[in-house]
This record gives sequence, structure tokens and C-alpha cells, in this order.
Amino acid sequence: MKIILLVVLLVTLFFLGYSTGSTSCQGRCDEKYNSQNKCHCNSKCSQYDNCCSDYEALCNAPAPGLSCQGRCGEKYNSQNKCHCNTKCGDHNNCCSDYTSLCGSSGGGDGGSDITDAEIKSMSETLYALDSNKPSASELIIDSQARVPNSETSSQNDLSPRPLFKYLDEASLFSKPSYAAFMALLDNYERNTGTTEDFTPQQLAEQDTFLREAMSNTELGRELYAFLFTKGRYSSEEEFLHDLKMMWFGLYSRYAGKMDSSGFEHIFAGEIKGGKISGFHNWLQFYRLEKQGLIDYYSHSFDGPWTSHPDVLGMQFMWDGYFKQVGSSIIGCSPEFDLAVYSLCYITRPGKQCKLSLGGKSLVIQTYTWDKSSYGNGKKYIGSAFPATP
Repeated sequence: MKIILLVVLLVTLFFLGYSTGSTSCQGRCDEKYNSQNKCHCNSKCSQYDNCCSDYEALCNAPAPGLSCQGRCGEKYNSQNKCHCNTKCGDHNNCCSDYTSLCGSSGGGDGGSDITDAEIKSMSETLYALDSNKPSASELIIDSQARVPNSETSSQNDLSPRPLFKYLDEASLFSKPSYAAFMALLDNYERNTGTTEDFTPQQLAEQDTFLREAMSNTELGRELYAFLFTKGRYSSEEEFLHDLKMMWFGLYSRYAGKMDSSGFEHIFAGEIKGGKISGFHNWLQFYRLEKQGLIDYYSHSFDGPWTSHPDVLGMQFMWDGYFKQVGSSIIGCSPEFDLAVYSLCYITRPGKQCKLSLGGKSLVIQTYTWDKSSYGNGKKYIGSAFPATP
């Protein structure tokens, strides 16, 4: 009798997923989360980076005819539902597993595949090279109230003091990349539906920032060298031109007006439909808070870093408009912000991009702007921001 009960117990535990210790998704696709499992097989596992190694193959495989399995580099065929050649990224018709099986179709012109491990390694290099980030004595923040995700929409001001307690402007803003970045922030009309009209000086400021951030810093040069060796760019001139187009090229978010760009949306912030849209930069936050235009309410997540840079997901009011969760990398140089977002957009456009900073994980979510393009069908940056601390 005891033996029978033991067998029944083991079988029950097996089907509940408690005792198998399985590292495979065989027979487990879409199972409910169980903290006892070594890895997981549901739609959330990619977000938390804890899928079993065969999750994609067993649970998330494309339907027949929608996979690049055995089709990488094939010639174009109008009868195919999706495609697996180097031009599919330009025409936005790649199969969903093209990047993982054949290579990437990001902001560059294709080239050799760039793995998640290589992206993480490159992000660690950029992190180590960020010599212009503020020191602990140059930047002090006061994060104050933290709220659960369920309360981010409550619009309660739970932090009586500003987020930024101290910033050594004399030290930081005298650095060329900071000065060039700050010069850009007042060049934009924040309301979508209002055409952006730049003066020759403002257009020159875009070139100055790219030069100071990418060409004149070791961090920027290292990013270019990496993308060059991976076949994404054939010259620094091509690299800088592509960055200028993807970041500063104008497109329309409202009423057909040329009213937006990746830089404006992500770094300066916009107002659309009575709400803050974008706005993922700490220097712009500091600038507007100092002017009395931003009221910091609370934060809903804080990264694991104990030194700069860190990541915060913030709730705040900008001159009468509310942001429910505005996530930013806090305490990095302008070139680091530009570099990590560019790295992720070029290698993982429209997807989550897994980075490693000081041995700690950070996920960047990027979005492409699909309603217009530049060059040979390349996509402007729609948005990029820290998705998880």
C-alpha cells in the first residue's frame, strides 16, 4: 500500500512540475509559472530571461512557411509569406526567426550575425569606457518614495523634494559631449502636430553632438569599431551619416506634420494626446526640474547598481502633463546613452536587447518607426528605453 501511495505522489508531483527539475520545455509549453522550476516555458519567460533552452524551438516556433529554417540567403520569391535574405529588413518582410537563424536586419546594412553574448560583451566595454560619467560627488539624487506598479497611474505626489539633490554643472557641462548635448535640448517643439523647423545653427549642433559623442570619445570609437568588424558599416563616415538619419531624421507622429524624431522623442520628450510621450533622459529631467517645470512624484523601479549609472522608472508631472512610468539611465554620459541605444537599435530593432553593465542585467526595448523610412528602406528610431532594471 505504501509503495502505491509513493508512486501516486511521484506521478502527481511530476505533472505539477515540482520534482522533475526538467530543463526542457517538452510537454510544458504555456505551463503556469512555478518558482520551483529550473527554467520556464510560458510567454513571460523571455521577459525575465529564464526560458528553457529549447523554448523557442518547442513553444515559440513559427508556423509552417513562416520560418527561415533551411532558407537563409534564399532568392526572393513573391509566393513566400516571409523572406530570409539580406534585403528582407529593408522591405520589412523577414520571417520572425530571421535574426536568430540567419543574422540581423537592424539599422545597418546587414552583415554577419551579432549574438546576444556579443551584445552583452560590447555593453560591458561601453560601460567600462564611460569615463565622462559623473562621480558620486558630482551627482547626488534623492529618489524618495517608491510605489508598486499598481499605483503608478495614481498621480500622487509622494516626494516633497526634487529628484536631483546636487549636480556639479561646472565640472560636467564643460565637457564637450555634455555641452553639445545640452545645446540640442531647446531646439524642439514638444507638442506633436507642430512642424519642426531648424535653423542652420541647430542643424550644425546635431553634427557637433555626433562628432563629440562618437568620434571624439573612446567609447564612441569602440562602438564603431565593433559594428565595422561585424560588417554593419564600411566607414566611419557611413556610420555617422546613418546615426544622424536614424536619430535626427524627421517623421510625422500627428496630422502629417514633420514633428518628431528619435532624438526628440527619447531624449527631449514630447506631448501627444495630452500625455508625455517618450522622455527617457536624465539630463533633460535635471534641466527641466531646475527650471521648475518638472515635479517628481515617485519611482516604481530602481536598478541594482550602487554607483552611476543606475536606472529609475519615474512618475512625474511636466508642466501639467503626467508620465506614468518614464524610465531612464541615470548618471551616464550623453555618449553612453547614445551608444547603448544605438547598439540595441542597430542589432535588435523593434525588440528587447539584453545588456550587461558591471555584471548586472539591463533590458533595453527598442521600437522602429514603420510609417516612413530613409535611405534604402531603413527605419527611423521610434523609441528606446530601459524596459527592466
